[in-house]
Amino acid sequence: MASNTGNPGETRPIIVQKYGGSSVADAEKISTIARKICDRAETGVSMVVVVSAMGDSTDELIDLANAVSGDHPPAARELDTLLSTGELVTSTLMAMAITATGHPAVSLSGQQAGIRTDKTHGSARIADIRADRLRRELDQGRICVVAGFQGLSDNDDVTTLGRGGSDTTAVALGVALKADQCEIYTDVDGIYTTDPRLVPTARKLAEIGYDEMLEMASLGAKMNPRSIELGAVYDVPILVASTFEDVPGTLIHGGDYMMEVRRAVTGVAIDRDVSKITVRAVEDRPGVVGQIFVPLAEAGVSVDVIVQNASLEGLTDVTFTVSGGDFERALALTKEICSEMAQDVAGNRGLAKMSIVGTGMQNGPGYAATMFAALSKAGVNIEMITTSEIRITCVIDAEHIGEAANALHNAFELDQAGD
Repeated sequence: MASNTGNPGETRPIIVQKYGGSSVADAEKISTIARKICDRAETGVSMVVVVSAMGDSTDELIDLANAVSGDHPPAARELDTLLSTGELVTSTLMAMAITATGHPAVSLSGQQAGIRTDKTHGSARIADIRADRLRRELDQGRICVVAGFQGLSDNDDVTTLGRGGSDTTAVALGVALKADQCEIYTDVDGIYTTDPRLVPTARKLAEIGYDEMLEMASLGAKMNPRSIELGAVYDVPILVASTFEDVPGTLIHGGDYMMEVRRAVTGVAIDRDVSKITVRAVEDRPGVVGQIFVPLAEAGVSVDVIVQNASLEGLTDVTFTVSGGDFERALALTKEICSEMAQDVAGNRGLAKMSIVGTGMQNGPGYAATMFAALSKAGVNIEMITTSEIRITCVIDAEHIGEAANALHNAFELDQAGD
């Protein structure tokens, strides 16, 4: 892939690394990572390092914003500017620590790194990366430390990319610089077949395809889904590995991979933060579903699983799920929307989504039957079902996550490597 010039006549591959908040939680950890970065640079590669805010500092900044705002929610523009400072602190400290080891380094804000976004405060999307400054710094032999999670909108306001946005920053920079690889370092040592805290026999995957990883990330696995989408579109390999342990991680890529090639189901993904809303006895006519979901979308509520019952005497029930964080707002808005068009609107928390994921399911029957039988045998009731080409999802009571995860992991023999 494309390289930069370090010394005259020399070309070096570019590696982008990202370190999460737990990896840079204090000065000692920052100094440890700085030495690790320098060791990697000494292998003959150019380094761009993306960092998150230290530890829980983003949450602390949010608490401060709420404390001074009183009964008024903080203005989105001011909150973005405030939250962006967390990553600036980390990036400057990391650049200092790298320099202290004898390597030249420079810290860059999202703006200085050329990251341009749309105008959506709190969850902005990257529109473009003007990487000239980064290339100049790399050409001078410097390690570039970029503040993740942030950019600059067209009207020159600071924006943030939403939770997990530093992953997106790292992959986007990898795309812009045509990096050989993007490496995400975190407090886990890779992607597992399911949550090892729930299933002791969960197995770390050596590699996984973009499509499967996108499904798992969307359902709560340790990666930002937007970063996986970017990697897939531009074919940037992404390594997920441990900051603190020198063990192999998981490579996410789009090429042929052998380890799981004969296994139809790659993993069991779990989303613990699910709530359900049911609109009862709404008139079954064209356009009624749009009347419910268009206002929710305009309010920024993301709806996931949707089930509409068969019409009975011209009336139907519509049930859908939202994240726990959106539940109260979504329920109140749905009641308002449906006050004159439905008999009742009810909601409940405490649900979870349990999904089996694997590209091999596209070409074979029986996976849904195996899943339903395993859950039934474990005494787990299914409330809702949804599918895609490479995923089958069941909504269940969150109290049964452990039993369901173990039952599915065993049913699809995910503790065993592919043949």
